[in-house]
Amino acid sequence: MRKLFSGFVAAMALMTASTTVSAGPILDDIAKSGELRVCFDAGYMPFEMKSKNGSYIGFDIDIGKIMARQMGVKYVPVNTAWDGIIPTLLTGKCHLINAGMTINAKRNMRVNFADPYIVVGQSILLNPELEGKVTSYRDLNDSKYTIATKLGTTGEQAIKRMISKAKLNVFETQADAVLEVANGKADAFIYDMPFNAIYASQNAGKVVHLEKPFTFEPLGWAIAQGDMDMLNFLNNFLRQIKGDGSYDRIYDKWFKNDKWLSQVQ
Repeated sequence: MRKLFSGFVAAMALMTASTTVSAGPILDDIAKSGELRVCFDAGYMPFEMKSKNGSYIGFDIDIGKIMARQMGVKYVPVNTAWDGIIPTLLTGKCHLINAGMTINAKRNMRVNFADPYIVVGQSILLNPELEGKVTSYRDLNDSKYTIATKLGTTGEQAIKRMISKAKLNVFETQADAVLEVANGKADAFIYDMPFNAIYASQNAGKVVHLEKPFTFEPLGWAIAQGDMDMLNFLNNFLRQIKGDGSYDRIYDKWFKNDKWLSQVQ
């Protein structure tokens, strides 16, 4: 009888454990709230932008919406200033950062990254007067040149690391920084290649694009450290959309077509 009772207690403990198993804190909160809250900094073409009607559109936005739909929850955009985006994540105001964020060692000390979902790099927008005179980032490594970029980005890091002799001017937004070149106040603007390619096509004659990236920058989704279940989910989700054609469809929409430009403010 004692053995039977012991077996019954063990079985009940097993059943109780099986009903209270957690899917991980982030996935649990998403399921409980019915929301997938996603941080980004609108203005990074074509990843995340604000449209004329006030909605958010872009490559990252579309991927985030598919993720939420497959989870069966509501997609909630959390537009956040870039220099505060990691603190916003770490204080629980969003579940993940999906914002064209480059994976690097310094950031990885504060957050966990899923596998890269796209690879980009830094390219150069030149003042047209320098066309032919400057053919690579090495030519800009001179104190006579002024380079503009956005504060807190890998563009700023690349300039400090690889073009340290040039004068550096940083701005709160990429729009303000690149305008320095278009207005003749800076010699070059260094930023992520996709943004530069689109800007150059929209501003022919005002800038010259040296389009070959001179850095290797994998972009990844970031989450708070320590949740392996959420990392597992994100990596499997990425494999799924790359395998079923969803990723290619979204990529072609934003990187191989410019019809969306008419929607942007």
